[in-house]
Amino acid sequence: MEEEIAETLARRALEAREKAHAPYSNYRVGAALLARSGRIYTGCNVENASYGLTVCAERVAIFKAVSEGEKDFTAIAVATSNGAPPCGACLQVMAEFVEDFSSFQVILVNAEGQWRTLTLRELYPHGFTSRFLWEEK
Repeated sequence: MEEEIAETLARRALEAREKAHAPYSNYRVGAALLARSGRIYTGCNVENASYGLTVCAERVAIFKAVSEGEKDFTAIAVATSNGAPPCGACLQVMAEFVEDFSSFQVILVNAEGQWRTLTLRELYPHGFTSRFLWEEK
């Protein structure tokens, strides 16, 4: 991935993080998802007093994109205070829409704007898909 694209996604994720509704945990998260079409979809975490109804930033971005007709993604940036990776639920949702775990880039961004890139394969090596593991290369 070109550094300029990664930097754009990191910046957009940080901007989305500012919109988070996190009155209970105060753990603000933003995400910026790059579709193969070139369009970027953003999301932020939205907490709820009934905590199980909280939705993560990554899923908000993915669901926004899917609701607009996109289903082919190449990268996502996730901005948190400490550059933490996505939770298991978000990784599983990514797995639903990613053909090749080894090429999908996950950019982890901290509050200072520092970032690093991992693949979905590195973060979720045995993610559940409808495809058999031995069919993946």
